[in-house]
Amino acid sequence: MMQLRKRLVPLAIGLTLLLPAAAPAWAQSALDQAVAAEVAHAQREAGAVGVSIVELSTGAAVYSYNPSEARVIASNSKLFTTAAALDTLGPGYQFETRFLMRGAVADGVLRGDLGVVGAGDPQISGREYDGDPFGAFRPWAAALREKGVRRITGDLYLAHGLFEALRIHPDWPRDQLAEWYEAPVAALSFSDNCVLVRVSPGRAAGQPAVVETVPPIPVFRVDNSTSTRAKRRGTKLFVGRTDDLLTVRGTIDVSSGPFETWVTVPDPVAYFGQALRAALAEEGIAIDGGLRPVDQLPGPVWQRVAVHRSDLVTAIRTTNKHSQNFYAESLAKQVGARRCGQGSWSEGVKAIGELMASIGVPPGELRMVDGSGMSRENQASPRAITTLLRHMFFHPAAAEFAQSLPYSGEDMKSWKRRLAAPPYFGNVFAKTGTLSGVSALSGYARAVSGKSYAFSILLNGTRGDSHTDQDRIVMALIDHG
Repeated sequence: MMQLRKRLVPLAIGLTLLLPAAAPAWAQSALDQAVAAEVAHAQREAGAVGVSIVELSTGAAVYSYNPSEARVIASNSKLFTTAAALDTLGPGYQFETRFLMRGAVADGVLRGDLGVVGAGDPQISGREYDGDPFGAFRPWAAALREKGVRRITGDLYLAHGLFEALRIHPDWPRDQLAEWYEAPVAALSFSDNCVLVRVSPGRAAGQPAVVETVPPIPVFRVDNSTSTRAKRRGTKLFVGRTDDLLTVRGTIDVSSGPFETWVTVPDPVAYFGQALRAALAEEGIAIDGGLRPVDQLPGPVWQRVAVHRSDLVTAIRTTNKHSQNFYAESLAKQVGARRCGQGSWSEGVKAIGELMASIGVPPGELRMVDGSGMSRENQASPRAITTLLRHMFFHPAAAEFAQSLPYSGEDMKSWKRRLAAPPYFGNVFAKTGTLSGVSALSGYARAVSGKSYAFSILLNGTRGDSHTDQDRIVMALIDHG
């Protein structure tokens, strides 16, 4: 890992290793010819191809093919969103979700209410707590115990006014709303606004399967029409959600292990409240009252109990390395709240667009309507992306931005074997983007010459193996750059 970091730092921020002298004319020609040959190959498998390659030290465009034509960019949108978040908030920024109380405490009883003020933090989950879904809430319970509180007679207020009421983007496919990558977005969110649904075989053939949710919070009504089969024929299950109704049907073999899938929740703010109530109950603290979602906490008499903090850089890494749509959309709304005073999609993408225009992205070459790229209306030219990448290469948050990108050969599902052999291993840091008929790959590459480049390869109307086509273009760049 230390060796990879040594490669990363000069790629992200070290200008001293870049060669300042221009390449000889014959070398430039070799690069142009090698990349052009691979682009021609990619055209056989894609209806529309756009490529931009820029030398980072000089800003020179060393190869271009349809560089100014905007294409659907899918998750390459996250490059713009995360760059805007780093620029707007700064790499040292921390989300602060505040936990408060009001009323008097006597004999272990708070005769009053609890309150939470949402900060748009997408990271309140078990991801940072060794899989414990209530890990973020346990310090809150401890803080209540320190104040002598074991029971609350009042309500739990949930202030979520930092973000707009719209939680599902109008452009997102309505037949995929239960999928984890279309999780609703709110200023108070828990566990990526998803529940793990676990389906286990019954004890004997003919019995229905056992359906559980993790954590065990009653978010759904469950319609379970499954059956357990005696013979091993392969599990065939459907798990879906319509509003708060979870439908589970199909068959599962009696000898099989559990089937697990993530399902989004219908109301993220209520889910947060239910999770906090359950976590406090586990710690021996009961809330008598109900959940009260509000834009702002009522009244001025609240006392701070605890604050949950998480850092922006970790959120940026999760967004880009794991292509987490929910994180990207939370960041887009956060940018809107900070730059425009409203945590909405419309203000978030407006702020992102204005920032990109200020760094030289040409007019008409970038259009965003959400922060993740789920919408096909998110379109950009290859030149717009390499303009962004070069800007971030010299940005004060250059290292944080570059380190958020997956790198070639990284021990991740989609990158472990991709460009994993020398001289490519560890010398490519890039973001993928995938929708039906769309494949994008944009990022940084360090050539065998030691020179560093920003590149963007956008393929629309794809028909074949787009990853191989993109990798061959990047390999030609590294070999001949």
